[in-house]
Amino acid sequence: MAKTKTEGAIKAGRGKYQFNMARVRKVAAGTGYSTSHGGVIEGARMLVGYIHKPRGTGSRMHTHKNEQFNYVLRGTLRGSVNGKRILAPAGTLIYIPANAPHTLVSTPGKDVIFLALKDLSQGIIGKAVDGTMTGPHYDPGFGPRKLRKPSQRASRR
Repeated sequence: MAKTKTEGAIKAGRGKYQFNMARVRKVAAGTGYSTSHGGVIEGARMLVGYIHKPRGTGSRMHTHKNEQFNYVLRGTLRGSVNGKRILAPAGTLIYIPANAPHTLVSTPGKDVIFLALKDLSQGIIGKAVDGTMTGPHYDPGFGPRKLRKPSQRASRR
């Protein structure tokens, strides 16, 4: 099996030239700073990701060595690139230069699906600007559900 820069991505070529992106095995596309996940295909010099961000969630400020284009297919992304505010509904192309600090979050209305296109100077995953990989961004009310301890459930009865 050919080596990829993104763990779990599919390597294109050698007889593999067509892909149903919605059915490609999903991988984490922002481990440690984003809720992004989806299918990733890598060629010799570029990658394409069919990326999903659940509504009200997304990435904390991060960077990549590779430049990137995100084409929004469904929903709306909001955030910033190099300090410039972004509001990108379906049909919008977002350009992110290499090493540009950026954050993109799915608005609360609906989940976002976008195509991410990047050069292969690295895989799809970048690094959080604050140096921590402590988790993604969640809008208020959209974070993961916290399970109560059994003792707390019993005391509420």
